Amino acid sequence: MKIALSSVMVDDHAKALRFYTEVVGFVKAKDVPMGDARWLTVVAPEGSPEIELVLEPNGFPPAQVFQRALVEAGIPWTSFESKNVREDHARLEKKGVVFKTPPTEMGPVTVAMFEDGCGNLIQIHQAT
Repeated sequence: MKIALSSVMVDDHAKALRFYTEVVGFVKAKDVPMGDARWLTVVAPEGSPEIELVLEPNGFPPAQVFQRALVEAGIPWTSFESKNVREDHARLEKKGVVFKTPPTEMGPVTVAMFEDGCGNLIQIHQAT
C-alpha cells in the first residue's frame, strides 16, 4: 500500500484552485464534474505526480464543525514539506498569504503556518 490521495476541506472550489495553483504553486491534476461538486486535485511539481491533494468541498455539516474547531485551536489541517521554509514564507507572504506563525525552529524542524483562504490553517515544514 501507499498514500496516493490526501485531502483538505475547502469552502469554494474556484477560490481553492486559484490559491493552491497560482499562490502555492501546485498544478491542477484532475477536474471532474460530479453533480454539484467536482473531483478536483492538485499535485506538487517537485513531488511525485502520483500523490494528489484533493480539494474536498466542505458541504457536510460535521466536516464544517471539525474544520472550524481546528482553526479555533490553531491546528493546521495538513503540512507540506518545504526545501526552505524561510524562502517559501517570504514568497507566499509577497503574494498576500496571511501567516499565523512565522518560520520557527522546533527541535529538528522549522515550521510556519498560514491561512489558505478556504477555511484552513496549513503548515509548511523543513527538516533542519
